[in-house]
Amino acid sequence: MSEKIKFAVVGCGHIGKRHAEMISRNEECELVGLIDVKDKSVLGIESYDVPFFTSLDEFLASGIEVDVINIASPNGFHFEQSYKVIDAGKHVVVEKPMALNKQHAEKLIFQALHKHKQVFAVMQNRYSPPSAWVKDIVESGKLGNIYMVQLNCYWNRDDRYYKQESWHGKKDLDGGTLFTQFSHFIDIMYWLFGDITNIQAKFADFNHATLTDFEDSGFVSFDFVDGGMGSLNYSTSVWNQNLESSMTIIAENGSVKIGGQYMDKVEVCNIKDYVMPELAPTNPGNDYGAYKGSAANHHFIIENVVDVLKGRNTITTNALEGLKVVDIIERIYNIK
Repeated sequence: MSEKIKFAVVGCGHIGKRHAEMISRNEECELVGLIDVKDKSVLGIESYDVPFFTSLDEFLASGIEVDVINIASPNGFHFEQSYKVIDAGKHVVVEKPMALNKQHAEKLIFQALHKHKQVFAVMQNRYSPPSAWVKDIVESGKLGNIYMVQLNCYWNRDDRYYKQESWHGKKDLDGGTLFTQFSHFIDIMYWLFGDITNIQAKFADFNHATLTDFEDSGFVSFDFVDGGMGSLNYSTSVWNQNLESSMTIIAENGSVKIGGQYMDKVEVCNIKDYVMPELAPTNPGNDYGAYKGSAANHHFIIENVVDVLKGRNTITTNALEGLKVVDIIERIYNIK
């Protein structure tokens, strides 16, 4: 594929617009369509001079040539829309989570294999320099055996985020706090340490009873299949602003803690016979006005799609890893 890769984006909210922007900025890409159920005038997409459609079906029926369709719609639509895209013979980039249950994720992967199409799962936190660095010290064996891993995710999500008219907080479209807020961090944990087993959990709904259909906080503990034990403590009940996202690793040859609001800072590195290198700076978090999101790394995702389709590189987050994150969250929630 020497010519430009053609993209369309489904869902023109905050994240969809990030996709459109990154596609437009990449010289090897061309944006050929935007799709959203809302009226074009309320979406703030005037800067994109491309055809606009009110449904994926309408776009697919238009005959516009497209290679990749990016799904940035509410979580509950991800599976159905991605399946349609694959079925139409196009590659798909699907925002997290790729589905709200393992069965749907498996069905999507099966169809992609059948149609020889790529499913790119969006897990942009893998691109942050601290994540890549931790991956290196874990895989190279510098830390030795992993003993304990603690993941703390304490965010603010209040009525500025869970608005009555929004899909956020609705069981069928949102899926739950772990799917929408913290699946990136579960992805990083799975990427670093593999699968989990022996899950125990307790959940609470402190101040979201009138805002959401599900819990706002939880304590989860588990063992890693490959050795060591872990915990995930999370809440969206934090007052006014995000408190932290951090990961502490206690291992045979040392301790590491990455923290900051988006796990974008190495706070502790104390490893036997090891001097930590200077890391590249992390991109700032996505700013949604009243609330903040994780680091803005979507340009890396689009670059990876281009590299994979042009045969220059391998996929950063493959569909099987996207499925595993859904599977882990589903197993944690099954304890309810």
